[in-house]
Amino acid sequence: MSIETLIDDYCQVWSDADPARRESRLSALWAPGATYADPTVLAHDGADLLRHIERVQASRPGARVLRCTAIDAHHQVARFGFQVIGADGSVLRQGIDLVLLSHDGQRIERVIGFFGELAPRHG
Repeated sequence: MSIETLIDDYCQVWSDADPARRESRLSALWAPGATYADPTVLAHDGADLLRHIERVQASRPGARVLRCTAIDAHHQVARFGFQVIGADGSVLRQGIDLVLLSHDGQRIERVIGFFGELAPRHG
């Protein structure tokens, strides 16, 4: 599987409204013991992440998560920009995810997400 397919499938997990399909998609790409962290949550495993995604989807019905940049990757580490697109087409949130991949590059071992753009340095 290419890095683009892996990351786009991961984004689709966030977008899929069907809980069974979300779980199936995540299990295909999430390594055992993988973790997810962003400013709002630390998910210790896939089950934690699925519960978080369910809560997020409930707060913004019909929203989709899309990769909006090329993927920059080296040494089993990747980064990409994402946008959350509301049901009305508006951008609800954007940010960057850092992804640590399994040694073979076929599974995600950790995601660290940041929201928004970096602020300029002052001083």
